[in-house]
Amino acid sequence: MKRCLYSILVCLALSSCDQYLDITPKGSTLLTTTKDYDQWLNDPKLAQGVAAPYCDLNFLGDNVDIPNVPVPAVTTVQLIYLWAQQYSLVLNVSPEFWGDHYATINKYNTVLAGIDQATGGTNSQKRSLKAEALLGRAFEYFYLVNEYGREYDSSTANTDLAVPYITSNDVSQQVPGRSTIAEIYQHIIDDLTAAIPDLPADNSSNRLRGSKAAAYSVLARLYFYARDYADAGKYAKLALENTKAVMMDMNGTLPTTAMLSIQQDVIYGRMALGYIPATLDFMRTFEAGDLRVKLLYYSSDGYTYVTRGGTNYVPAFVTASLQYTNIGTSVQEMKLIIAEAAARSNDLATALQQVNEIRKDRFPAASYQPVESADQAAVLEAVLRERSHELPFAGLRWFDMRRLDKENRMGTVYRYDAQGNVLTELAPHSPHYTLQIPVQVLSFNPDMPQNPY
Repeated sequence: MKRCLYSILVCLALSSCDQYLDITPKGSTLLTTTKDYDQWLNDPKLAQGVAAPYCDLNFLGDNVDIPNVPVPAVTTVQLIYLWAQQYSLVLNVSPEFWGDHYATINKYNTVLAGIDQATGGTNSQKRSLKAEALLGRAFEYFYLVNEYGREYDSSTANTDLAVPYITSNDVSQQVPGRSTIAEIYQHIIDDLTAAIPDLPADNSSNRLRGSKAAAYSVLARLYFYARDYADAGKYAKLALENTKAVMMDMNGTLPTTAMLSIQQDVIYGRMALGYIPATLDFMRTFEAGDLRVKLLYYSSDGYTYVTRGGTNYVPAFVTASLQYTNIGTSVQEMKLIIAEAAARSNDLATALQQVNEIRKDRFPAASYQPVESADQAAVLEAVLRERSHELPFAGLRWFDMRRLDKENRMGTVYRYDAQGNVLTELAPHSPHYTLQIPVQVLSFNPDMPQNPY
């Protein structure tokens, strides 16, 4: 493949170098000391969620409703919302999602390429920084494989195409072809497994940086979306056993600062802002008294859910200290993974325990009612519902839809205009569940296979 693709993949990363360290990005020495590399990993861009600042992945979800979306759509968010084939046809712009992920990967590859030659610092410090870069790169490839590869299927993962796997930060190198889904998953597992021994035991002072628990949590998420629920539950438990992060009790004292880096329930943090109009059907699934509603959603119709576009997920408007949504991993995500793994294996006691430990921190003590059931299907449904309430706009709903569609649990999802007319639909098993390779990439690599649409 033409090496020009790599320039598109990393142009954003190279242009941001000046902004962070005030150094010339190519042709000069970027980083020389171990301290330089440590500072490099503090780059605010690495702390941002997917397609910052709002995590545009959320607009693919079935819980979003933009009543006044124009036809034809104009903005990137509108095109994403309508599951458009492409989000931009302009060839000289960095493509949404793809460009962001590869720009970030380039930053981590820069650490991996140069840390061993850095001056100062101990070998232990260098190994730790290398481990953090492996973790960060693995995290980005998790998104790429689940955006541009089909839903994971163990029977076809060895042939289903995903994305190019790039481990160099040298823009002159030839770019490989699309790896298979199985290959990308294995690369992620290998990177995380290699990283764990050298990662810090505790990242409580800055949860935007790596730790052993962070790596376990990403492994849990990876296996979860591969529908390997046994391993997902195993690594989620390891994440909780190795972190000092704890659940946030919404009945108690809320954070006094919006700094996600020290928020108590974050295991491996990534920041995003929320400003997303929620569907009426989604809002009506919340029980009366659920504290999450008035702490995280602003309603112009008094929380009656009768006006489309009247209720928005916008924490900054209602609870300033919760203005940043964690797109990274959290205590509650790990508990929900354990709960779902348990429910699917018919360990209903464990599933209910995990769900109820979350719920008791989300309802006033006086009105809290635990979920109780001896029916496996009902317990699994309760877990899935709780997941939709706890992680609605954390960049995961689209992946959950893909995963559930694989199990025939997704009906047709519709987009409506202001008059209630159907604009477009996402049918079960639609090829639209896999994003198209951006035209900006294909323009330099016409031989790269495109995904069906």
